Amino acid sequence: MFDTMAKPRKSTSLATIAFIIVPLLAALVAAIWYASRAWTVLSGPPMPAVGYFAMTLGVVFSLVVGIGLMALLFYSSRHGYDEAPHTEDDHLP
Repeated sequence: MFDTMAKPRKSTSLATIAFIIVPLLAALVAAIWYASRAWTVLSGPPMPAVGYFAMTLGVVFSLVVGIGLMALLFYSSRHGYDEAPHTEDDHLP
């Protein structure tokens, strides 16, 4: 009924890979050009020391939240909290 043997996949041609990679690289180059152009053309007043302090606090807070959530994710996964609930009926023959 079901074929248990895995069928070999067709190899992806170089043209197909280029068809995907070339537009992605073009978009990356355009984004870098736009960002560097905006960075140099748009100038404003210098940031005060309080701005750098606030930016540092924001970065540190973001890192703490991200690391904490990833730690909770790994903890819950390793200790079985992500498993489906089991009932007593599951163990009956």
